[in-house]
Amino acid sequence: MMMRIRAKNPGPGRAWLSALALLFVWLCLTVLFAQEPNSDTREAAAAGDAQAQFALGNYYFLVRYVTLDYAQVLTWYRKSAAQGFAPAQNQLASMYENNIGVPQDYKNAANYYRLAANQGYALAQYNLAAMFEDGRGVHRDYKQALAWYRKAADQNFSSAEKQVGYFYQCGFGVKRDFSQAMAWYRRAADHGNADAENQLGYTAEEGWGQPQNYAVALSWFYKAAEHGSNQAEENIGYIFEHGTGVKTDYVQAMSWFEKAAVQGNSDAENQLGWMYQFGQGVDIDNARALTWYGLAGDLGNVKGKNNLQILTDNLQDDGGEWQNATEPVSDATIDQAQRWANIQDLQRRIDEAEAGALYQDDYADQLEHIGHGKSAAMTKVFNAMGDVAAVQHRTEAAKDHAEAVRLHDELARIGSQNQSIAGVPAP
Repeated sequence: MMMRIRAKNPGPGRAWLSALALLFVWLCLTVLFAQEPNSDTREAAAAGDAQAQFALGNYYFLVRYVTLDYAQVLTWYRKSAAQGFAPAQNQLASMYENNIGVPQDYKNAANYYRLAANQGYALAQYNLAAMFEDGRGVHRDYKQALAWYRKAADQNFSSAEKQVGYFYQCGFGVKRDFSQAMAWYRRAADHGNADAENQLGYTAEEGWGQPQNYAVALSWFYKAAEHGSNQAEENIGYIFEHGTGVKTDYVQAMSWFEKAAVQGNSDAENQLGWMYQFGQGVDIDNARALTWYGLAGDLGNVKGKNNLQILTDNLQDDGGEWQNATEPVSDATIDQAQRWANIQDLQRRIDEAEAGALYQDDYADQLEHIGHGKSAAMTKVFNAMGDVAAVQHRTEAAKDHAEAVRLHDELARIGSQNQSIAGVPAP
């Protein structure tokens, strides 16, 4: 049986509205719903109020894909963080961790997370724990990770509760204990955590800490899917595809795989490729199989990449079959999955371009003032040298800015093609 471990830290969602639709709603309505700070907030921020500074930073962060103004985001977050405001410290850490407007720097991210975590800020405690779990910016240390997850969990932070359960399930930094794992999963599920509900389904399916019970597993997967877990949707699809405790139903399986696939679940995309390749509930369609395998592979799914290569090799042995399989595919679900992937990629590349531009501008600033602190004569000489050297970095910064603008226009174009989706009321 395929191992189905929890998807780490997915975003929230709604069963009745696909993640793609939510994404387009967000893209098209961000500026409308992001409340622009009033004059009082701006005046308070300018006067040094840390909370007002954080509010300004948040506003610019929310609209960054529209305004491309990362400098304002960083300016206000840094001012607020410098005064010890934990939410701002956490946000700065997240930007360094995820290469949002600044070059990726795990060590800096961990330091900022720690500053906020030491103040008892649950989200930062959770994020710092994840850094220890994965060994990013700090040495991997499961005991430290568990300790920080527990601190956040003690504040009823459901994602941390789920992670504590996962550590007990796997024996990370603690003796493996399925009873403890289930207790923490239930606690997180009681707080509405879809990942925890999915894990409760998984433990019931495997019979860990309880008698194996497929009906209970499926009921938990359904609950998690209702709360937006694409991992649970993929799990339901797998159960129906393989008849695990239920009658095999390829139509149901494909429906659930499609729900997960349009939210970027690469395992579901790979399974859809398999079903089209071998005609499970549908006519054999190698063109669709290749497309789904390709989408899965583009997201780093190893099975998808391997299946794509094997099917490609088989089809190329028959010229006619290969030609038919490479004809363009018209499929709304595939189009949705592709647009989801494109938007995610564009957002990542915009962040990277702006991070590069800020880095080049900052380096140019340093070069232009390289003579600071030297004698008057030497200052003039060094600054002149720095001005010359800075030109190249200003040029590179301009290129990065231009690339960010181009990518932003492409992002807007994709959004404009989906006005009917964007018109769905936000949940």
